[in-house]
Amino acid sequence: MTTTNDEAHCDGCGKVADLQQTHGNEFCPDCLQLATAMQEKPQTIKRICKLIKSELHHKTDTVEDCQTDTLKDLPEVLDAVRYRTRDREQNTWYVSVSELEGNPVEIFASTAFDRDDQLQSRISNLTTITRLVSLILRNIFLGEVLTLEKTIKQLKRSSRQKNDLPDMLTTVLRGYKKDMGV
Repeated sequence: MTTTNDEAHCDGCGKVADLQQTHGNEFCPDCLQLATAMQEKPQTIKRICKLIKSELHHKTDTVEDCQTDTLKDLPEVLDAVRYRTRDREQNTWYVSVSELEGNPVEIFASTAFDRDDQLQSRISNLTTITRLVSLILRNIFLGEVLTLEKTIKQLKRSSRQKNDLPDMLTTVLRGYKKDMGV
């Protein structure tokens, strides 16, 4: 677990707090404690739900879903496969796919020509695509929660210069964040 940006919102309750990352999600201390208990003591959680007459105890799969193997921390080191490919202008690109238990969880793309000014716009768009695809892959294979905040963060990190496509998308989506009271 690592401490993250204090401007971010908790994936559990949505409040702004100092967050801890676990299983690809960022939680405030209260939600982290609850998530940890749900993971480590599912039967106790189920029993408490029954005692307080929570609707959750009627849903037999609710607690078990929290126990599944799909919720995993992303390790510091992953196996990866690198592919060399060419675009229609015959530029060479390298695509690396990081895998966890044979499943793709991150994808990166680069070129030897990343200093070429004409390619800068394409590279920032490519970075955006790979960051968002990686976010989706972690949701599919690791159970990471997708949020508007995480999407904006990935777009912001993809931007290479002011008013490039990722920067414009970030600006537009931040407006929705304000409208949602986030």
